[in-house]
Amino acid sequence: MHRQCLERLAILTTRQFCYKPVKRPNFLREQPTGKSSSKRPAGETTRPLDTNNAVDLTKHLQTKILATGPISVAEYMREVLTNPLSGYYMNRDVFGKEGDFVTSPEISQIFGELVAIWILSEWQKLGSPPFQLVELGPGRGTLMRDVIKVLSKFKLSTGFSIHMVEISPHLSKIQAQQLCYNFDDCDSNVDIYYRKGETASGTKIFWYSRLEDVPRNFSVVMAHEFFDALPIHKFQLDNGMWKEVLIDVAEQTGTDFRLVLSKNQTPLSKIYSPVVGETRTSVEYSLEADRLIGLMAERFESDGGIGLIMDYGHFGEKSDTFRAFKKHALHDPLKSPGTADLTADVDFRQIKNIAEKNNQVVCFGPVEQGIFLDRMQGKARLEALLRNALPESQETIKSAYDMLTHPNQMGSRFKFFSMFPAVLKDHLAKFPVNGFH
Repeated sequence: MHRQCLERLAILTTRQFCYKPVKRPNFLREQPTGKSSSKRPAGETTRPLDTNNAVDLTKHLQTKILATGPISVAEYMREVLTNPLSGYYMNRDVFGKEGDFVTSPEISQIFGELVAIWILSEWQKLGSPPFQLVELGPGRGTLMRDVIKVLSKFKLSTGFSIHMVEISPHLSKIQAQQLCYNFDDCDSNVDIYYRKGETASGTKIFWYSRLEDVPRNFSVVMAHEFFDALPIHKFQLDNGMWKEVLIDVAEQTGTDFRLVLSKNQTPLSKIYSPVVGETRTSVEYSLEADRLIGLMAERFESDGGIGLIMDYGHFGEKSDTFRAFKKHALHDPLKSPGTADLTADVDFRQIKNIAEKNNQVVCFGPVEQGIFLDRMQGKARLEALLRNALPESQETIKSAYDMLTHPNQMGSRFKFFSMFPAVLKDHLAKFPVNGFH
């Protein structure tokens, strides 16, 4: 009885804080931007949503909040996207026309081909050292497939290895089926990777749950629509102090949760250090992005390598971009967690600040996707495809490239950002980075 009283007292004590509701833009009234819909290759299907798991996740989060108090947006995103049992990415294919969004590599093969040409040209400028190709969050494996195809054309299929960082068992299996001639699951107690395979051309592929587990060698790291899905904290300036926007159980019907402002500073809002010159009063901050960028910078300095980040984002001018996508339309991110993708625009100014703060790397960009692809001779590649295409396919090919590059579609919203070891700064001044100049 005494224990029950103490537990009840702990709950009441936790819930007595005065949280102020936070109003934010209604994204549902806006046109969907960023992640776009498009045609999907024939024969691909989406695994049906397990609605029982989605309901369980809502109850799980509500119970947790009632017991311990409001949680950070980062904790909410982490549970919704990667909960082992019912996380959005963990148990089904979410890409393509029948999913909730489609990515650039699936819209046109030109995207992946130009990324491969960029990798090849920058690698050759550095002396063509032995390398490994690393992708963070490979999705369905479409980008890697197109990159491998181009590198194989240049007789590099056995000159490098591939390392995929993927937390979702379901998506990693789709990737393996897409890329491998054969593959096997591995014992994580014996091997640091949990799956390995080989392409038809003989390239070795390995799968890991963390970037830290990837071998330390000269690496070319790709991250396409990866950083936008990393958990973010939301901070708001209140009377000169950064306070955290938290997620609480909803008090009204129509949604499951609500945003509230912490009464006092949270541990993370206390240590949060904005970029010099910050003028925003509301920011989104990803501690996980800082950690990964710091790890990449340290590895590039010590082991060599280059990084290419492709995502939608801004350079420190936006403040509230946290939203959800479901069936190619905007969705309330606080309703039915686990049934929709949660995302936030990447703050490339913060990434650049973290990457360069210890003088380990030098960064280029961000540049708009349309500009990057055009500088990489995307129009020339488009013309070549059209010359060899059937007349009935030409309009589809042209509209796909237009979707990638037009400023009113994906051309300006999506950005490219690159990282190189700082020791190459003078070298890159003489031989500018393709696509960024």
